[in-house]
Amino acid sequence: MENEQNVSEKEMDMVGHLSELRNRLIFTAVWFLVFFVLGFIYVKEIYHFFVMDLDFKLASTSPGDIIWIYFTMAGLVGLVATIPVLALQIWLFVRPALTDKERKASIAYIPALFILFLVGLAFGYIIFKELIFPFLLNLNDGMFHIIFTVDKYFHFLFRVTIPFAILFEIPVIAMFLTKIGILTPAFMKKTRKYAYLVLVIVGAAVTPPDFILQLVVAIPLILLYEVSIYLSGIVYRKK
Repeated sequence: MENEQNVSEKEMDMVGHLSELRNRLIFTAVWFLVFFVLGFIYVKEIYHFFVMDLDFKLASTSPGDIIWIYFTMAGLVGLVATIPVLALQIWLFVRPALTDKERKASIAYIPALFILFLVGLAFGYIIFKELIFPFLLNLNDGMFHIIFTVDKYFHFLFRVTIPFAILFEIPVIAMFLTKIGILTPAFMKKTRKYAYLVLVIVGAAVTPPDFILQLVVAIPLILLYEVSIYLSGIVYRKK
């Protein structure tokens, strides 16, 4: 009888946790939709920010390109605005399992995630604007007239910037995983060569086939990993 009661209580706890998780995910989805709508309203302003320095106008070959731009820009606004909220909801979900000291330490990771994501986006955009795009234009060297369509241009732009935004989260993720005991600086050092390989592959994937350009992109990513090891070591020693 007592065993049945314990099983029942565990099932109720599990249902309660799943219900709480569902509610937090719903709240996050609603938050995303709110900023998606705001982004949809201000698409023209966001679009002009990205194209104001271009020496040419982007072309459209289909009416679908227009709605694609609206959804893409609005989605980008929703994604950026949702990152800190999603991180907060995850923190609130796991908070009961944390000690007071861990709660105070881990809450600081939330604004850091948001800031590093923005820094990664900005870094990727600068790399695209100052290195990758001019390099590709110089390859043409007047051979033919180039028409850039809006969907191709922004597909390529986001293919470069979004990976940087995600990779710039590595230091915070490494610190958090070290804090909860999943990761150690020794393990990061041991797997350093594999991490370098992955980062070089990512750098090659988002840049044109030019060794110098790929090296310029890969070096900051490798330095970012080394910074992650250093920060992980600080957290590990404090533990």
